[in-house]
Amino acid sequence: MSRSSPGHEESAGRSSPTPGAPRPETPPAKRGFWRFLIGRPRRLDDRSLFHRLSLIPFLAWVGLGADGLSSSAYGPEEAFRQLGEHTYLAVALAAMMITTILLISTAYSRIIEEFQGGGGGYLVATKLLGERAGVVSGAALLIDYVLTITVSVSASGDALFSLVPLAYHELKLPFEVLAIVGLTTINIRGVRESVLALTPVFLLFLATHAVLIGWGIFAHAPQVAETAAEVGSGFRSGLATLGIGGLLMRFVHAYSLGSGTYTGIEAVSNGVQMMREPRVRTAKRTMLYMALSLAATASGLMLCYLLWDVGHVEGKTMNAVLSERISAGWRHGHVFAVLTLLSEGALLVVAAQAGFLDGPRVLANMAVDNWLPRRFAALSDRLTTMNGILLMGVASLAALLFTAGNVRHLVVMYSINVFVTFSLSMLGMALTWRVRKRVANYRFWTALFVASFLLCATILGFTVYEKFREGGWITLAVTGTLVLVCCAIRAHYKEVATALARLYSELGNLSLTLPRLGTASGVPDPAKPTAALLVASYGGLGIHTLLSIFRTFPDHFGSIVFLSVGVVDSGKFKGEEAVERLSYETRDMLAKYVELARGLGLPAASRVALGTDAVAESEKLCLELVRDFPRTTFFAGQVIFKSEQWYQRFLHNETAYSIQKRLQWAGQTMVILPARVQ
Repeated sequence: MSRSSPGHEESAGRSSPTPGAPRPETPPAKRGFWRFLIGRPRRLDDRSLFHRLSLIPFLAWVGLGADGLSSSAYGPEEAFRQLGEHTYLAVALAAMMITTILLISTAYSRIIEEFQGGGGGYLVATKLLGERAGVVSGAALLIDYVLTITVSVSASGDALFSLVPLAYHELKLPFEVLAIVGLTTINIRGVRESVLALTPVFLLFLATHAVLIGWGIFAHAPQVAETAAEVGSGFRSGLATLGIGGLLMRFVHAYSLGSGTYTGIEAVSNGVQMMREPRVRTAKRTMLYMALSLAATASGLMLCYLLWDVGHVEGKTMNAVLSERISAGWRHGHVFAVLTLLSEGALLVVAAQAGFLDGPRVLANMAVDNWLPRRFAALSDRLTTMNGILLMGVASLAALLFTAGNVRHLVVMYSINVFVTFSLSMLGMALTWRVRKRVANYRFWTALFVASFLLCATILGFTVYEKFREGGWITLAVTGTLVLVCCAIRAHYKEVATALARLYSELGNLSLTLPRLGTASGVPDPAKPTAALLVASYGGLGIHTLLSIFRTFPDHFGSIVFLSVGVVDSGKFKGEEAVERLSYETRDMLAKYVELARGLGLPAASRVALGTDAVAESEKLCLELVRDFPRTTFFAGQVIFKSEQWYQRFLHNETAYSIQKRLQWAGQTMVILPARVQ
């Protein structure tokens, strides 16, 4: 239950309108279609809200694990193609894939236990290696999730258009554009809705690929001895022509460039906060589901490529060629091949969900830490990070159009940033566990993280070296630029925070150093002119605005009411108690203002509301106050700069001006008092 501080009057509910009282502006009719697309607002007073929005292990496997599982559509293919004529190495490559997947997923299961609030690579690097490593990991993750969407949708287009003649392939890019637009829309509706809508696709993929791989291996069971002999003969021939060093380099080359296979493993640890309680157990189970399904699918496809002698065919993916060959003699083989490719293409679209689920969360986490504009931490009334979702959608469209949907180029760009994040996370955990000598099995975990780091760093190094000129440099340049932008944004926020802190220090201990502004205290009189001050936090800006009101309008206002909206954003909506805790914190903050005003001789009160939209909730709160205090004038403080630049408007919200426009339309007066920041 929320507690009210002493002397703290508030209005948490909605009073019924009185005749002649101003009413909030009715939403325009044009919002009807938008509301139809994204759904009705969530109720923050619903105590079961977080439980209903969270995901059980199976749904988390669909929403986040699909990112890893779907990489089997392009990762094994790229690795097998890089073997060239040395396809006998596919057996060792399949074994190495299983080892890598299990090694990295085990390491990330431990990361889930260490970082139970989620956050993934950004939070791990920040906490264990410092803020500089954190911003690099965060920037890499953001680019990674943009490319997750682009790669998944592009690979989906390749799979689906393998079913049609080459003449129709010119429609592939428009199809992919529409797919990204559609995914952006359903993700704005909410996480659970988007996952539930795509679950049948996930199940169809599991069924068709289990049959494809199972029959592909079983049908060649009688030829196991013959195949083993061919692999052994090929290996001896390779040793004779390339030598042990050359053969090893060929293997490492194919292994590294098939790194797209492992690109979705991190998604689960980044999305822990959306899991059903107990979240750690749910997340670890989801990680297990994803690791086992990915290991079986990726290695199984690799073996099937070898057994069925699958090669590149123009206009078709290798999985399309494989499914056609395996089902060629079946009664309804063509139908099975079509269903397999349809499910694969659809699952790749599902996999793009990881970019829309986790990308905005990384944006929000970085925005909370002031690396990015704070608006990216805001939630919509559907409790989704709508600004982040829209940004991810637009950025992925740009990447799609820039590369024309070329999956091979996109996978290279994608893999680099994935393994930047992997490497930093594993390094941080290795350094941490090295000093945890009192923890049980610390030697095992240290060895695991060291091995994982060396593996990830090796893949990263080879990928950058081999593909630097084929798109790798673009990823590095874009990521480096984003890191510099993040550093510039944080430096700006620090400067502003320092200036406001200086203002606050100058205005501290007001009740001891300033003359009383009034001669009474207690509860405001509704019959007298009342000043209503909107505040977001207790600090220099609010105190400065309070003093400016009575300095600018001496002997006019007889009392003051403090108003505040507790904004539920990504930094706060992390559990069932989060909204209640925010309510208490907001009321406690307002109580400080009330105490300060009464100490200065002013009758004072406060009112509070909770919501995801500060402007809309402030408008409602103000208009409700007018019903009880009809002679109210509203005030708000706004930080201003001597020479305002274009980016400052983007970095600092225009909340005060937006509220002023709405209240003026409703016939109310609002004054914005400036706080100058040098």
